[in-house]
This record gives sequence, C-alpha cells and structure tokens, in this order.
Amino acid sequence: MANVVPVDEFATGEWYPGYQPEHFAAPYIVDPASPFKPGDEQGFWFLDFHWSRGLTPLAATLWSADGYCWGTQHAAEELPLPPGRGITARFAGTHLYGCALPETDPREIGARANRIARNLPRFLENYRSIWEAGRDELEATWQYFRGVDFAGTPDLTGLLTQGRRYHKRSMEIHFDVMYPMLANFLGFYGACADMGIDPAEIGKFLQGEDTKIMETDRELYKLAMRARAAGLAEVFETHEPHEMRAALGRHGGAASVWLTEFDDFLQIYGWRAEATCDVGVPSWIEDNTIPLGLVKTFLKKDDAHDFEAAARNAVAEREAAIENARAGLTREEQAVFDAGLASNQAANFPWWQDDHNYYIDLKVMLPLRWGCQELARREGADHQDDMLYLFWPELMDVASGRRPYAGELRSLVGQRRQYFDHWHARRGEMPKVLGTIPEAVEDPVLIEIFGLNPASIKAVQNPDAAKQTVMKGVAAAKGTARGTARVLQSSDELHRLEPGSILVCESTSPNWTPAFGKIAGAVCDGGGMLSHAAIVGREYGVPTVTAVGVATLSIGDGDEIEVDGTTGTVTVLQKATTAGTTADTTADTAADAPVGVAG
Repeated sequence: MANVVPVDEFATGEWYPGYQPEHFAAPYIVDPASPFKPGDEQGFWFLDFHWSRGLTPLAATLWSADGYCWGTQHAAEELPLPPGRGITARFAGTHLYGCALPETDPREIGARANRIARNLPRFLENYRSIWEAGRDELEATWQYFRGVDFAGTPDLTGLLTQGRRYHKRSMEIHFDVMYPMLANFLGFYGACADMGIDPAEIGKFLQGEDTKIMETDRELYKLAMRARAAGLAEVFETHEPHEMRAALGRHGGAASVWLTEFDDFLQIYGWRAEATCDVGVPSWIEDNTIPLGLVKTFLKKDDAHDFEAAARNAVAEREAAIENARAGLTREEQAVFDAGLASNQAANFPWWQDDHNYYIDLKVMLPLRWGCQELARREGADHQDDMLYLFWPELMDVASGRRPYAGELRSLVGQRRQYFDHWHARRGEMPKVLGTIPEAVEDPVLIEIFGLNPASIKAVQNPDAAKQTVMKGVAAAKGTARGTARVLQSSDELHRLEPGSILVCESTSPNWTPAFGKIAGAVCDGGGMLSHAAIVGREYGVPTVTAVGVATLSIGDGDEIEVDGTTGTVTVLQKATTAGTTADTTADTAADAPVGVAG
C-alpha cells in the first residue's frame, strides 16, 4: 500500500491575503501552478530547495508559471522526454513544491521515444550553435535593459511586460537546452552502468571545465587577497558585512582604492542575486552585504585557496577516471564508451549546468525588479520592494493606472508581508515530501539534480530522523573532512561559514559557489550527481555528500561532524549541546582526496 503524506493542512483554498485564482492564471502546457488543493495527494511533491526563503506573490508567478509550468513542460513536450511531461508546482504557504508529470500511456511513450530518437542527434550535432544563439539572444536583451532609463520611462506597463517576456523566453531557452543535454548524459550514464562502470565515477568523466560561476569566485578571492595586501584585514575583521562598505569609506586611502576595484568587479560579476530566478532578492550591486561578507571570511583563511591546483587536480582526476574505466572494458565496449564520452564532452551537461547561471538564473529577473522599484517610488510605497507583494494582474493594474495603490492594495501588501514572514519562519518544519510517495522515482531530473532516490525518500519518512547520528547519501565528491557544522537556511548566511567549516543545507545553487573556496566539506538534504553541490565539490576538491534527505534535521548548528565523500557517509561526532563550546574546526582530508584543495 502506498505511503501518503496528507496535503490537507495546505489545501484549504486560502493563500496570500486577497488572493483570487485568476491572479495566478498563466499559460501552461500540461498542468498549471496553484496553491495545494484537494486531490493533490495523488501526486508526489518535493520541497524545492532553490527558494528556501519562500516566494513573494510576484516571484511565485514568475517562476512557477513561466519556469516550471511553461519552461519544463514546453521542453519536455518538444524534445520529447518519453516518460515525463515536465514539472508542475504547488504552494504550501510561500514554499514551492514540485511534481514531475509522468506520461503513463504505453503507446504514447513509444511514440515519444521514436521522436526523441530523431530529434536528439540533430540537437547534439548543433548543440554549440543552439546554445550560443540562445545565450546571445538573452545577452542582447540584457544589454537593452541595461540601457533603459526606468525613471524616465512614462510607460512602466510596457517595460514590465517586456521584463516578463525576457524571463519567460529565458526559461524556454534554459529547458530547451537542458533537457536534451540531460537526456544525452543519462544515456551515457546508463551505458556505463550496463558495462559495469562504478556510477560514482561517471560524473568525474566530464569535470575540469571552467565556468563563469567559478571565474566569479576566483575574481572575488583575488579582491580578498588585495585587501589583505593593502592592510585592510583589520577593517574587515572588526565590522559586520552590512557595516563594511561604510567602514571602508571612512577608512579612506587604500580602502577607497580597494572599493573602486570592488565596484569594477561588481559591474562585471555583480549582476547576480542570491537565489534562482527570484525577483524578490536583490543583486550584489543593489546590496553589497554578501560579497563583502565573503571577502571578510576569505580573509580569515590562513592559507589561500589554490584555484589553479584545484583545477589541475580536477583534470587529473578526470583523466585517471576515464583511463581506469576504459581499462576494464572490452574493445567493443571501449568503442561505445568513447563515442558516448565524446558526445558528452562536446555537449557537457555538468559544465553547462553551472555556466548557464551567469547568463540566466542569477540575473534575468533583475529588469522586472527595477521596474517594480520604480513603480514603488512613483506610487509612494512604504518600501522599495512593495510591488513584489502584488500578483501580476494587480501589478499591471497599478502600472497602467487602472487601480490605485493607495488604500486597499497598500493594506494587502502589509498583510502579505506578515504572511511571508510567518511562512519563512516555518521553513525548517516544512515536510520534505508530500502526497503519494513512490517506491522509486523515474524522472531523471528528480534523481540526478534533486537527489530523490529511494534512500533519500526513505530517510525523510523516518519519524526518528532528527535523532540520527549516522546518515547515508550520494557520494558526490570524494575525500574526508571533519569540522564544525554550519546549518544554513539560505545563502544570505554564507558569511557565517568560517574557513574549515562543514556546510550543511537543503542544497546549493550557483550563488553558493564562493563558499567552496573556504569550507572543508558539504552535506546537502537534496541533490544528485548533477547537482550544483556535487559539481562544484568535485571541481574544488571539497568532500561532498548529497541526497542525505534529513541532514538539516539530524545535524545541529555547531555539531562536530565527519563527511566521507568517498562512501557517502555523514557522522555526527559530537553534538554542540554536549561539546560545551564550539569545537575547533579541522579538516582531515583522506589520502585519496586531491592534495591541498579540500578545505
């Protein structure tokens, strides 16, 4: 009998104050987004780690409607994916749950398999030109918005509409490229597994490629080292991140020169927010707190992280893994392996999975944010981000002058802020999964990116999960590390990571990458072999275990833990409550881990 986690608590018909179903209406292919409703317990819903803060009404519209319910469903139907029709979304309070949409008709599955057999080779033959054309299209639109004077534009309705079209188009390009690349990788993965190659080794075959996200990390680290050389370490040490810019400004001299360099860095790399496609989150340029906080913690690290050594080790590990895999194959199997490897090296999904975020996920919502901020200024709103608490039709009504912001809407925004804060505080207690729990998950996106495998699904159903001291997950990046756990709810807290800390979180996105230059290890509730944490853990030589399911429940902030990224085991060595004081953090890299880069 299937195990069902009820959705009744969230399927009350109520959502944000003043919500009406028509507020959330948007085009979709297979299934639309909505708050949970009766009958949804028939699906399998997973708490999406990308938005641990929760989503404002406008952010919920943009991602769930244009991303999940248009982007994924459009791509899954166009390629198509034989057993899946994309992903749909539901909301429990402000928190988004996703559900893969299966194709169950055997005849249709066969027809879709024939279509992908025709379409995938054409895509792979033209992958680079397809991706570069999509990327260049989005970059041209980005440059257009960079040149717009929002304050001097009378018609904000038009700008906001253009901003949403830019976001939606980016989601089409995103998933139209992602799904065939993922399908190609999974075909190679299946062939490798059939030939007896260790699945834990397959992800290594494609590592060692540089990305714009890692480039950002290196440049920020260089800034930290320049701050140290300029004698500014004490300024960073004695001020909190939110005070840092003002403190550096008062310091003058070398600090003023450094701030100029920092601002130059931001103009290239600062157009990124601390969340995936979330209009509710500021960019680094709007709010310097996070990059300055990262510089502060980089300066606490006695030994500079050697990015070049990490890159060399990633390449060496890749070549060794490929050589070892081929050595155990017959000549015929080697031919299959070599062909699959060449195809995946040409259309490298792990590389793209990180690199595309620079062009899409971390910045495509910013023009909409700028338009909302300008509208808030014109309407005399109480806060710069008040318009983010409107649903799209309400936003259009205010921007066009059809409906005044003063009065009812202003009051609703205040109530919705309280609603958002209430549900933000509940994030730690939200069920990891809801609905009908399957024995196994077949959707490759859920397995390889979200880490929803049988072990992780079983773990989150364990009523004694919070009492566990030994946990198992996906062995994502090899090596062993010991240190003090820092359990983070979102990347807003990255400044809490000391050099040598063990990062524990739901999962990571590209905005978390700078942390991997200073941590000793990483443990995630979710994430498979193709998740961000797994990819960056391998590139930086940081022992990483993903898909634990209950890490953020079982591990307390300040616990001393051990992460074994070779076996996928995480052990709580000493609870913070029994340690008396926070344990000294040390990293103990296993003999087979890349030398000099773990921690």
